[in-house]
Amino acid sequence: MAKNLVIVESPAKAKTINKYLGKDYLVKASIGHIKDLPSKGLGVDVDDDFKPTYEVIPDSRKRNNKKIVAELKKAAKEADAIYLAADPDREGEAICQHLAEEIVPKRPAKPHFRVMFNEITKRAVNLAFEHPRKIDENLVNSQQARRVLDRLVGYKVSPLLCRTVGGRLSAGRVQSVALRMVVEREREIEKFVKTEYWTIAANLGAKLPPAFDARLFKVGEQTVKTGGFDQETKKNEILIGNETNATEIVAEAGQQTFVVSEVTRKERKRNPVPAFITSKLQQEAARKLGFAVKRTMMIAQKLYEGVELGSEGSVGLITYMRTDSTRVSDAALQEARDFIGKQYGAPYLPEKAIHYRSKKDAQDAHEAIRPTEVTRTPDSLAQYLNKDELRLYRLIWQRFVASQMTPAIFDQTTIDIAAGRFIFRATGSVQKFDGFLKLYQEGRDEKTEEDEETERTLPTVEKGETLALNKITPEQHFTDPPPRFTEATLVKALEEKGIGRPSTYAAIMTTIQAREYVEKLDGRFHPTALGKTVNDLLIEGGFDDLFNETYTARMEEELDAIEEGKLKWTDALHEFYGKFADDLNKFKLHIKDIKETDTATEEVCLKCETPGMVQKWGRFGKYLKCLNCGATRDAEPKAGSNGGEGTDGGATEEATEPEVCELCGKPMQMKRGRFGPFLGCTGYPECRNIRKIAKSGVAAPAPVPLDEKCPVDHAQLVRRHGRFGEFISCSNYPKCKYIKQELTGVKCARPGCKGDLVVKKSKRGKVFYGCSAYPDCDRVYWDKPVLETCPKCNAPFLLEKTTRKQGTFRYCANTDCGYRSNESEVSEAPKEKSKPKKTALVG
Repeated sequence: MAKNLVIVESPAKAKTINKYLGKDYLVKASIGHIKDLPSKGLGVDVDDDFKPTYEVIPDSRKRNNKKIVAELKKAAKEADAIYLAADPDREGEAICQHLAEEIVPKRPAKPHFRVMFNEITKRAVNLAFEHPRKIDENLVNSQQARRVLDRLVGYKVSPLLCRTVGGRLSAGRVQSVALRMVVEREREIEKFVKTEYWTIAANLGAKLPPAFDARLFKVGEQTVKTGGFDQETKKNEILIGNETNATEIVAEAGQQTFVVSEVTRKERKRNPVPAFITSKLQQEAARKLGFAVKRTMMIAQKLYEGVELGSEGSVGLITYMRTDSTRVSDAALQEARDFIGKQYGAPYLPEKAIHYRSKKDAQDAHEAIRPTEVTRTPDSLAQYLNKDELRLYRLIWQRFVASQMTPAIFDQTTIDIAAGRFIFRATGSVQKFDGFLKLYQEGRDEKTEEDEETERTLPTVEKGETLALNKITPEQHFTDPPPRFTEATLVKALEEKGIGRPSTYAAIMTTIQAREYVEKLDGRFHPTALGKTVNDLLIEGGFDDLFNETYTARMEEELDAIEEGKLKWTDALHEFYGKFADDLNKFKLHIKDIKETDTATEEVCLKCETPGMVQKWGRFGKYLKCLNCGATRDAEPKAGSNGGEGTDGGATEEATEPEVCELCGKPMQMKRGRFGPFLGCTGYPECRNIRKIAKSGVAAPAPVPLDEKCPVDHAQLVRRHGRFGEFISCSNYPKCKYIKQELTGVKCARPGCKGDLVVKKSKRGKVFYGCSAYPDCDRVYWDKPVLETCPKCNAPFLLEKTTRKQGTFRYCANTDCGYRSNESEVSEAPKEKSKPKKTALVG
């Protein structure tokens, strides 16, 4: 029987640690937190110094928590000592505290210790067990303060949102600030007015090749303005604001002699960047690998906890992945220097190790994210890691090794060319020594002037040299609105403003999408109508000073102060709650006011033409209601107008004519529903015609008549646009609900069924294959049926599946058969057999 019990959070971590400890240790997993605030009720006594009440987390479908706790208690009772080895952060410390309260026997008292390591290697684990310590009360209090803060906000604000707007909504101390940033960025884009400006480039030839472009830099003593358009043009600046001005300059400059007036050459160094902290890893994985923040952290967790490496067993490959420190241990620095000197040579090795300064509020107890052994190169691990694990490990490994290499060196050249009263300028940069760039180059969200310089090669010229003018070209530009946030840029903005911490970024991204407050289109966040509604209610209702960047950042600083023992956690909560209670009362009054008060407008009802529609609040924001006939419509501007859904800024010159219903001829009006904005007929409920509005804000085209008849009522079939794309249906919808289905060319194999297997889509838009005779036949398949007889059991068709690891293969739908083809057989199969017979589109 093992003398010592070690408790960690996950089975994977337990497996890795187990091999480093001898037979005297039993390693078990708690599967995360075992205790939390109650799922029902506030669980915090505000009047008793914010005393929290914790309970063992109830069982769920995914986790039998009572069984886990019982097994841990039994093991603790039989052990001589208990070691609590959760992750090295606030959450980990809280887990250890709850384990000590719930698991460690009190009579007789058993010794229990906290052990902490930043990497799961034999060296780090053994060192941690040589120096066990007590649970850090300050870390526990910091986590407890955050948990109580989040419970107070969520429990007291979320129900008010649900009762006002409807549905299962939530507000959060940090989540609501992130949502506010997305909404406010969208409104900046909607209000943005484009500014026209022109640049002028001269293509010139020198004595030596190549020809090159020089951009107009000065007119007389005034610098040509190509940025900062949100500020007034200064006296020493000139804005080429229209084609007339540009044409006049081109005509005058074209008559001048182009002479080199100044040549400046200098050496420029580009220094390496430090090893990853959490936010930088999330940003770079998004830019280079296309990973969502949540996915990055899940893969990093696996690399940290341990991966099977053949005969070595489970090995932790990276250090702890939730950190904001750039510190690296001396041992790891020396290991990296030895590797660089041996692998790349002396020119790539600096004289001494490079130490990077962490930001002022970083938790330097942790290290930066790095490989646990730099000699484990990505190529040496390729056979053990899946594709995504290998890509992320390669990114971490390359960044760490590059951080200890010499700078890259560039020769930068600037050429000024005089042409009468004009000065043209060309800049170029040539890499002289690659340095750390041999291994790694940091990604960028937007292209910079430095990137453009590196791509531009200039000839060798001398001062006073006359250049040949090949051509001179004016180019029109318009300023762009601020870009919408990606996951990478939102994490970057949160980090820069001091909002959230390494452990919270992934949860923030997940929550605002799961609540349908934002949606990701082409990789960028767009606030939904629901997100705008929730944000406006919170901000207009009195929480402007609570859900803002400055206050949230200050609360994060106070949590750090609690962790450092500089502030009592209850003092921080008393200060917060006094402000929060006042704001909550204002919010309740605001909600009562907007529910009871209808705001009169001058809008005319499109259905009964009665003026004076009133503005109300609903789940999808403000809407207008007619007091005469009860008709409703969206209160937001129409799709395609300035500030409307999906616009990128810039005023439109004139309002568009309202769409006309193709069924009854009445005007269509914008409405909002569960799936976003749509056009609905004003003749509702007599006419139920609707038309989808795309994410771009453009309404779907009217149904297109086809040369086919409906088999049900013999009316004409039309092509429509629905939630899942194009489909073909009866023109008499909704009286006739016939939809033409996409056939696979395969008959249903259920005995006695005469239906066909057709393409269908689930509520979430996922494609599956079901019988056309549904509901009489409920046969379904997730993989594509292919008209090919099973060579083993003679079943009439096979199913085709594609995976990243195994490629494309076919297998028998009969589970008793077990036939499966290999990838080469699929690629050699006759194409006409595997391709579905496409006769229609499905809605």
